[in-house]
Amino acid sequence: MSNKLSLTFRFLRVLGFNYSEQEYGQISLGKVWMQFWGNMWRALLVKMMDWWVLEPINPRKMRPILLRLIGCNVGKDVFIGDHVRIDTGHAKLITIDERAHITSGCRLLCHQRNLFSYRIGDDASKLKYKLGKIHIGKGCMIGMESLIMPGVTIGEGAIVGAYSFVNKDIPAWTVAAGRPAKVVKKIPIRS
Repeated sequence: MSNKLSLTFRFLRVLGFNYSEQEYGQISLGKVWMQFWGNMWRALLVKMMDWWVLEPINPRKMRPILLRLIGCNVGKDVFIGDHVRIDTGHAKLITIDERAHITSGCRLLCHQRNLFSYRIGDDASKLKYKLGKIHIGKGCMIGMESLIMPGVTIGEGAIVGAYSFVNKDIPAWTVAAGRPAKVVKKIPIRS
């Protein structure tokens, strides 16, 4: 890296944190402090998503509000099941359109390690992250325990089967399932 590494980055390395030099080499103490408190706030909001005392209002009222507070773009009349987890550090990359259903245990991941230039002998923990937006269209239903990967768009009215691994776009008005998810049916027009 051509730039001199920040004192904060070097201190974090001494403490044993193995952050990527390309992404964190110029980090400031103020940014670390803000990130720490932001993470604490988002962690509290995530915990609140599963408070049993709020269960009567959680799926359609509380959880969508909490996702908005974390940073997601969430439309009206969205259903969020219990134990749904999002990529809180990149929540602004997640859009959930109106009337979408995300059922229990689903995961929405907006970052992953970029393996494009990974070679034998490289340190995988030092690979840069690749970010991608997730867009869940109007009226979609995501089945239980599904994993949505970065850069995926699920089209309007699409249904994703339970336990699916979605790493590619799903067209509107289709049913997709599997690991990885593939379109198994086109939804017909009502006559």
